[in-house]
Amino acid sequence: MTIRVLLADDQPLVRSGLRVLIDGTPDLDTVGEAATGTEAVALTKDVRPDVVVMDIRMPGMDGIEATRLITADAGAPRVLILTTFDEDDYVYGALRAGASGFAVKDMALDDILSAIRVVAAGDALIAPGVTRRLIADFLDRPAPGPKRPPRLVKGITEREREVLTLVGLGRSNGEIADELVITAATAKSHVARLLSKLSARDRVQLVIIAYETGLVAPPR
Repeated sequence: MTIRVLLADDQPLVRSGLRVLIDGTPDLDTVGEAATGTEAVALTKDVRPDVVVMDIRMPGMDGIEATRLITADAGAPRVLILTTFDEDDYVYGALRAGASGFAVKDMALDDILSAIRVVAAGDALIAPGVTRRLIADFLDRPAPGPKRPPRLVKGITEREREVLTLVGLGRSNGEIADELVITAATAKSHVARLLSKLSARDRVQLVIIAYETGLVAPPR
């Protein structure tokens, strides 16, 4: 099955380079390009991609607001943010807006392709160590508006609670299976049930829930 990708970046050279990379890969296909957040939102509705590769700094509507609007719709595509390590403040905003993963523009080309596949599948985190750091820091920062009480995890089994904790630690399904002495297929089923029960879009949101509920403590 081919993964349909929409590119949103205000730099034509970046879009061109990514398009050549993606279209030269058998399981990926570029279905559109946008130079602004406004264009990205409109094109998403027109071409219905599986993944939007989204820059953050764009003229007019930025990538954070575009991500918020795109992920608000039912059956919305995944959003992969392309960022740099010195833009953490923007990443926190994108995470709150519903982004499913993060990639760095200077990472290896094969890693960018893998990141797109990971986000499309919704079953793994990109660069778990980096993502855990971002999420831990982001949870320490107050969200705009009234302070909300900690979330409670209700309606899950003790085994699912164990799985959620390991997801929060950045473990893959295979690593979860090894630690809990279960099969990889069983681990995947537990994760799928957690996504459904907790109304989470993907594993990134499960990680956030694990931190917010205290199952995993942010590193100090």
